[in-house]
Amino acid sequence: MIEPYAPAPPGAPPPWRGPARLPVRPDTGRLMVLACVFVCAACGLVYELELVALASYLMGDSVTQASVVLSVMVFAMGLGSLVAKRLRRFAAAGFGVLEAALALVGGCSAMALYAVFAWTGGWGGLWADGSRILLVAFSLAIGLLIGAEAPLLMELIQRIRRQDAGGAVADLFAADYVGALVGGLAFPFLLLPFLGQLTSSLLVGAVNVVAGAALVLGLFRRDLTCRARCLLLLANIAVLGVLASAAVLVDDFERAARQAVYGGDVRVAVQTGVQEIVLTGGADGRPLDLYLDGRLRFAGRDERRYHEALVQPAMSGPHARVLILGGGDGLAAREALGRPGVRRVDVVAPDPGLVRLARADPALSSLNGHAFGDPRVRVAAGDAFQWLRGAPPATYDVVVADLPDPGITASTKLYSQEFYGLARRVLAPGGRLVVHAGPVASRPRVFWTVEATLRAAGLHTTPYRVDGRGTGRTGGPDRIAGDAFRAPRDWGFVLAAADARPPMRLDARERPPRTLTQAALIADARAAEADRVSGVPSSTLVHPRY
Repeated sequence: MIEPYAPAPPGAPPPWRGPARLPVRPDTGRLMVLACVFVCAACGLVYELELVALASYLMGDSVTQASVVLSVMVFAMGLGSLVAKRLRRFAAAGFGVLEAALALVGGCSAMALYAVFAWTGGWGGLWADGSRILLVAFSLAIGLLIGAEAPLLMELIQRIRRQDAGGAVADLFAADYVGALVGGLAFPFLLLPFLGQLTSSLLVGAVNVVAGAALVLGLFRRDLTCRARCLLLLANIAVLGVLASAAVLVDDFERAARQAVYGGDVRVAVQTGVQEIVLTGGADGRPLDLYLDGRLRFAGRDERRYHEALVQPAMSGPHARVLILGGGDGLAAREALGRPGVRRVDVVAPDPGLVRLARADPALSSLNGHAFGDPRVRVAAGDAFQWLRGAPPATYDVVVADLPDPGITASTKLYSQEFYGLARRVLAPGGRLVVHAGPVASRPRVFWTVEATLRAAGLHTTPYRVDGRGTGRTGGPDRIAGDAFRAPRDWGFVLAAADARPPMRLDARERPPRTLTQAALIADARAAEADRVSGVPSSTLVHPRY
């Protein structure tokens, strides 16, 4: 006999919103859901930070990359929440599929981005466009999946024990925000230094898929048909298999990708607490190149020309006491120590790991003339800005700012008016400051912003540039690894002094540098002045202009 259809009474919840059939007590089930919220929130934030960190490392300008990732991801989370409204009747199954997809996409995102960078980075502008598209695509996909979690989890919580919406939202958000805090702290202090970017993202993906599968297949399994349980179990096993296989192959993948980026001549690759350091060449007559976080710090073919141009013009006056800001490779110190009359060289390096490598690596220590073994050299590890704040005034005859390019966001404070004010304070009477200011030909506005900022700090300036001799591998800290299309063709410098505009000259009493001549320097200074960009504002801490 067929029962007549009886419509649900007005105001009654639909059948799929009825009480869940749990294998545990409702309070225990609710705690399990909140624990899953905690874990998933931690994983989601790690995915987000992985994208920001890797994009900043590969493309530079961390502010821009963080803004792109965060804004796209938050926007996508809103879309995901709207889409999830249609999945509420299948909340348990939908959440299980959602977490498996999130674990796969988030766990593999770092490897995918690094693979695109490694094997297409040499295409210059094409890589830049492709990388941004991929970054936006991953941010969008991960944001959609994270945003869809909240409505489904809210539905599951309410099915365990119905309560007022405000209380349920408070419980859900509390677990979510605490999980985000744990994930945000675990990434920089635990995952990144001990596992690296690739392995940590794969591990977090595995934790994510296990948490989602345990909640759905353990707590809400009676909401699923036998076929749905089997399919979901197979999907989760497949995702775990992909992540585990990638984790097993991650070292081989990283070596292959590193060779694709740096060439097959990688000799040293270490990750310090500050940056990745890669040395290529330096044996069998091959030139030694140093990369820091994927950027060419110096090329052995022409590093001497770069460092002579940086240091020697500032040494033509008093130079008994020299301060080098940066210069952890020891090459600027080598140039300073080569001049008679130098009594002390202080090096403030942000990464003690690079200094240790410059002492211990035979090729690098030979190139820097074993500068860190000289008793006149004292090394301090730390941030140059903070170090200058505590330095005694009028201490140094020469200050050399051998720092990363101003276009890198982390370095902008080291090219600010406040920073140059601190550097001016430590100059002795008649002292000189010299700054690497980036390439003139390809980025004139950045170069002249540095010069304008020095003048705003009360310094008199003499800008100059030195041709890279057309090698395509200039040794200044400007070029992204593997990107020959964006290699600068010159180096720009600004020589400054507090009392009067310093003349551009080399001390005729000393042995002339190997690659520079007085006439060439004067001609380069005139050429730089002829291309001056007028009216550029100075850069400050609160209003960076680079």
